[in-house]
Amino acid sequence: MNWISNYVRPTINSLFSRREVPENLWSKCDECGTMLFHRELSDNQNVCTNCDHHMAITARERFKALFDGGIFVEVDVPAPVADPLHFKDQKKYPDRMKAAIKKTGEKEAMLVAEGEILRTPIVAAAQDFSFMGGSMSMYVGNAIIAAAERAVATGRPLVLFSAAGGARMQEGILGLMQMPRTTIAVEMLKEAGLPYIVVLTHPTTGGVTASYAMLGDVQIAEPNALIGFAGARVIEQTIREKLPEGFQRAEYLLDHGMLDRVTHRKDMKDELVTIIRMLTGQPPATRGDLPPPDSEPEAKPVGPAE
Repeated sequence: MNWISNYVRPTINSLFSRREVPENLWSKCDECGTMLFHRELSDNQNVCTNCDHHMAITARERFKALFDGGIFVEVDVPAPVADPLHFKDQKKYPDRMKAAIKKTGEKEAMLVAEGEILRTPIVAAAQDFSFMGGSMSMYVGNAIIAAAERAVATGRPLVLFSAAGGARMQEGILGLMQMPRTTIAVEMLKEAGLPYIVVLTHPTTGGVTASYAMLGDVQIAEPNALIGFAGARVIEQTIREKLPEGFQRAEYLLDHGMLDRVTHRKDMKDELVTIIRMLTGQPPATRGDLPPPDSEPEAKPVGPAE
């Protein structure tokens, strides 16, 4: 009986029992409510295949889709002083940082890397909104400065993907001080004659919009991205007027001259390469490993026919 109870019955139960389906196999589109298979969504760069809604994407996933072969090298960023104000609200600031690190797998809200897109070398920086709302901290300020210094040292353009709710309140005035610091970093690029291209993603608000996110030589945004300084409700209460439909959305800002382009995520790579090569005087990107005409192998002499 022990053999039946301990081996046969568990084996039969394991064969016929209902297998649990992992919860992360499907994602629901926030815009149209369509259920999307995780692999299909990932292959489409987190864009809904039904309504083209641009869902959130991490900085690392964005870089994997952006750089050739998904290959890039991270740029070292100096670590600032941890919790300089000893800030505490419902949780201590270090506890919030530990939770964000565990949730995202990243050490901070911005990732800096260098690599090639269609064989065009660039330095790129991207904010991760899932890390404390992509808030602008001292580390983010250091990251932008490190990205600018690396771009100047290598003679590469800098492409920045913004996604933030503003300055990090746990760092107070030290977070706000990153606005002038990053502005100086952008000025370094302009003095070196290097392009600085900003891609504004959903959402980009607060002090980020008031500093480095709106200082690009070319301003690009993803479709329907929320871009602004103060919230729409605050503006309405201040001016006591009803705001237009779609106010602070990418398409509205494009129509009113605040942006240069609104580009779909799947077309972003080609768009960036075209703009960078135009600004740097390079020929159009080559899409193939074809040898140059003068390096073709010489024809071998043909021997006498047998």
